[in-house]
Amino acid sequence: MADIQRAIEIAVSAHKGQKQRNGLPYVLHPLTLMFAVSSVEAKIVAVLHDVVEDSNWELEDLRTEGFSESAIQAIDCLTHREGEEYEAYIERVSSNDIAKEVKLADLTDNMNLRRILDLNPRDLSRLERYHQAWLCLSGNK
Repeated sequence: MADIQRAIEIAVSAHKGQKQRNGLPYVLHPLTLMFAVSSVEAKIVAVLHDVVEDSNWELEDLRTEGFSESAIQAIDCLTHREGEEYEAYIERVSSNDIAKEVKLADLTDNMNLRRILDLNPRDLSRLERYHQAWLCLSGNK
C-alpha cells in the first residue's frame, strides 16, 4: 500500500514548475494542507488533492500506486469536472468526510490573503465564493 512519502513524491513531480500567485512553488499548497488535516489518509488526500486536476495523473494511476480506495474516492470528490457548477462540486465534496476535511483546509489556505500579491476584483469574487463554500462545508450555513 502506498504511503504519505509516495504521495509527497507524486505531488512534487506532478506540480513541478507550477507556481502560486505569490511566486512560491505550488507544491507548498498541498503540503500546507497536509499539516492542517488529522488522519494519515486525509494527509495523503491533501497532498494529492490537485494532481488529477492539474497534471497527467489519473485516478487509475493512483490506484496502481496502491493508494486506498477511500483515498481515491476522496480525491475523485475533490477533482473538478469540466462544465460542473461550483455549487454541485461543493455538494459532491460534502458527501465524503475525508474530501470535506481536506476541502475545508484548502478553502482556508486559498482565503489566506498572503497568497495573493495583487488583490483585484476577480480575487474578491473568488474569495466570496470560497467563503460561501467554507460556510456550507463547515455547517455554518
